[in-house]
Amino acid sequence: MKNYPTGKIRNVALMGHAGSGKTTLAETMIFESGSSHKRGSIEKKSTLSDYHSLEKEKQKSIFGSVLNLDWRGTKINLLDTPGTPDYWGHVSDSLHVADSAMIVLNSEYGVEVGTEAFWKAAERRKLPTILVANKLDSEQSDFQKTVDMAKERFGRGVVIVQFPYSEGDDFHAIVDVLKMTMYEFPEAGGKPDKLPIPESLKSQAELLHNELVETIAENDESLLDLYFEHGELDEYQMRDGLKIGMLNRDIFPLFCTVADRNMGSGRLMGFISNVSPDPTERELPLKSGDVHRVHSDGDPAMFVFRSTSENHVGDLTYFKVMDGSIEHGMDLVNKRTGDSLRLGSLFVPQGEKRTEVSTLEAGDIGVTVKLKGVMSGDTIAGKSSDVEFEPIKYPEPTIRVALQLLNEGEEDKLSNALHQIEKEDPSIRVEHSQELQQTILHGLGEEHLNVILHELQNRFNLNVQFITPRIPYRETITKRSDAHYKHKKQSGGAGQFAEVYLSIEPWYEGIPDRKDLNVRDVQEITLDWGGKLVFQNCIVGGVIDNRFMPAILKGIMEKMENGPMSGCRVRDVRVSVYDGSMHSVDSNEAAFKTASLMAFKDGFLQASPQLLEPLYEIEVTLPADYMGDVMSDLSSRRGQILGMDSEGSIQKIKAIVPLQELDKYTTRLKSMTQGSATYTRQFHEYGPVPHDIQKRVMEETLSAETA
Repeated sequence: MKNYPTGKIRNVALMGHAGSGKTTLAETMIFESGSSHKRGSIEKKSTLSDYHSLEKEKQKSIFGSVLNLDWRGTKINLLDTPGTPDYWGHVSDSLHVADSAMIVLNSEYGVEVGTEAFWKAAERRKLPTILVANKLDSEQSDFQKTVDMAKERFGRGVVIVQFPYSEGDDFHAIVDVLKMTMYEFPEAGGKPDKLPIPESLKSQAELLHNELVETIAENDESLLDLYFEHGELDEYQMRDGLKIGMLNRDIFPLFCTVADRNMGSGRLMGFISNVSPDPTERELPLKSGDVHRVHSDGDPAMFVFRSTSENHVGDLTYFKVMDGSIEHGMDLVNKRTGDSLRLGSLFVPQGEKRTEVSTLEAGDIGVTVKLKGVMSGDTIAGKSSDVEFEPIKYPEPTIRVALQLLNEGEEDKLSNALHQIEKEDPSIRVEHSQELQQTILHGLGEEHLNVILHELQNRFNLNVQFITPRIPYRETITKRSDAHYKHKKQSGGAGQFAEVYLSIEPWYEGIPDRKDLNVRDVQEITLDWGGKLVFQNCIVGGVIDNRFMPAILKGIMEKMENGPMSGCRVRDVRVSVYDGSMHSVDSNEAAFKTASLMAFKDGFLQASPQLLEPLYEIEVTLPADYMGDVMSDLSSRRGQILGMDSEGSIQKIKAIVPLQELDKYTTRLKSMTQGSATYTRQFHEYGPVPHDIQKRVMEETLSAETA
């Protein structure tokens, strides 16, 4: 396969709301470029990108894939991404190695919720972005509405480069206001005829052309001077201005396509080749906070953005060459671990197909095999290279389930399988919770988790099922109490004796000192599970020897890990040891640990204990039509609405909702909004549970203890 220099490489992340036609557009581009002799079809399950069995079954993208094509000497790497929110982890890794983004808009609906999310993701990476209005031959197509929504949401930087001659069944031509030409397509699509713009559309085309020229000129002083001097910019000046505007994210050109009829893809590829930035033209963030530009000379460096595994092949490592050139057999270093690595065979991926190459230049994307100890986000470079790139940030999970093995003795097998799955999809979080005594999977949606279950059952041959995860409640107290416990044991030989008096009270930031106690020593302990324990030694007169204080603290901490009320962890208490007694022979650390544990338990239960639950701040993004239903549903989930906001046709609701009410929320939200809404969540704080829930949890705990 041809080896492309850095300046002739374009890396484009292809994104779009589910159903926008982006995968079909990728197939059309590859076919139209001549890089494939057959155009794949989603319906026929023959696309280059959606090649996994699950993708063929569901007829949509689940995993990210890397495709490539040659357009007149320029290599375009297409990073096809899933449109469904459950699989957006693969959007994050694709954007990390892309040098520009292409967002496909369904002209039937305009800017959808998924479009909004993709826009924000590209914005965070500061990626130059092209917009593509697709499906213009649909009866419901509304190009002007799509443009208006895009401008309303993404700003006046959205500029029309093309508009359709007509829409719906009569769609057959595109008017290009950059080249001031009309492209008329044959019925079957393919190469268009270049025609003069019809008189009926000339005034519209000239108006849009002038808007495009003015927008370009406004973003570059030298071009603005030329525009004022000549009243026009030529095509090459416009190209240069478009590139500058795109790199600064001031201009977002909008094109037209009908992907499934092969109309418009050639002009789009020409624009990417001529205007979209090559890998050297963008600044990339380093882990240190500095920025770096890809360069073709110097020490080799590559960034790993994805790991997969295949039968009979083993681990596959996808990477982008960031500096120099990468060759088969080269010795490099993993900057995260310091381990030395020798590169094996190098390949250029085309979906599931791979072509072996000996060298890849800076900016190109490739795949290699059997690199040990390498993870997504790793920088692998020459020994003298000092670059380490910023790791990939994946979306936060929105759903969780617990795993239950149905066969005994497969714990290690499950652990190994989960480790491999987490390596391949870092948007999955695996939590081995000692607190809840469960293995919990955190994912981006029910579909996402079901894919993992399918993998565990079919790929790893595990008999496993999902069950409801427990809630990590916390316990605290609402008033002060005093407690006393005497531990006395005599059973022959050395006995055990310890007596402890404790004062237990709620702790909060700024709590006043106890004036009624002679506080000799204070330990403020930040608990691993959140909150604090303040432990005060108030012993006077030597009634308890100071050497027993660590044992007393240990007994209290032990009970706090397995709370007196429900077995959940205790937080935010202040415990003062103010009296007690000991025996010169029978007192020891074990005795004082037991005495303090029991005293703490008794005192805690007398201090009006309160169960706390985790509360999450959520943000729901949805079309306005569903606002009422979603608001009502949140209220039924004990949600506290914080506020609402609108960005064009897209609405946002912020609320505080208990975790217990969120475990099936993604599924419910999808059902209420016909799959058009998404939500994000992050931990907010612990808050008191209602009395009925506290009573139920305590009864369930008592029932489990007596079972």
